Amino acid sequence: MHPAYSVIFFTTSSGFGYGLAFWILILSLTKVVDDQWLGGIGLMIALAAITFGLLASTMHLGNPGRAWRAFSQWRSSWLSREGVVAVLSLVFISLAWLGMVTDVKGNFWVISSWLGILTALTTVLCTGMIYQSLKPIAAWQSKLTTPVYLTYAILTGGFASAALISFFDSEGQLPAALSVIAAITLAGMKISYWKRASRVISLTPESATGLGKLGKVRQLEAPHATANYINKEMGFKVARKHSEKLRTIVLCMGFLAPVILGLIGILNDGLSQVMWSIAALLSIGGAVVERWLFFAEAKHAVSAFYSS
Repeated sequence: MHPAYSVIFFTTSSGFGYGLAFWILILSLTKVVDDQWLGGIGLMIALAAITFGLLASTMHLGNPGRAWRAFSQWRSSWLSREGVVAVLSLVFISLAWLGMVTDVKGNFWVISSWLGILTALTTVLCTGMIYQSLKPIAAWQSKLTTPVYLTYAILTGGFASAALISFFDSEGQLPAALSVIAAITLAGMKISYWKRASRVISLTPESATGLGKLGKVRQLEAPHATANYINKEMGFKVARKHSEKLRTIVLCMGFLAPVILGLIGILNDGLSQVMWSIAALLSIGGAVVERWLFFAEAKHAVSAFYSS
């Protein structure tokens, strides 16, 4: 699949924003964080990242002005469900932010915060299910696809919240420690995902058309004489050696380095601000590379038909 930068930025930025909102709201509700400005700034950054991501997603549409039509198919489409829940999440997180900055934390704020957490996680879940439910792309039909999206949100948002908390002279060890665990878990999931993807049956005209039982499938003529939209979007190829290098970058920059930096910050309070800030940036950078690979390595069934 062609790795469109608009979709990469959307999934990375919105995932980070939802992860940060999740952490700020959870820590505020449990009284681990009880600073109105810390919570207000954290949620404002989260809302900005979410909004940027959602706007970036419309740039991949042929006609962005018709993006509203996606909301009508929520009964059957994960994309439509994502859009509906994303709008609800912005409403609830914004209400929670308003309660924080005004320091009005009554029952309405508590309900808005819990609904913000629920819709944040649900939106990321829907994003993962958009890809996991696509049958023409065998690599994405993995039970790890959606959990990877959710864990990435927890990881990137966790280190960012820990860094933000430390700048306010508060204890950020809890989100940092859980982010370290998330990074280790995510590394294992990605390795398993990549191993499964390499075992997926190679695409052939027989498997792509479902006519393999009848024998060899042969085209009388090529579908098109020149390159077209399908070739560009569905036939993207990445060299194996480049793929391996990028996987190594994801593991080192996105997981190993944040784990080391996270542990240093936990063990040394004086270095926590710098270590967790760098860990947050590296985990987000690793997520961008991982997301590019996620799309670039995916093989759509139609590519076998057009390359035969």
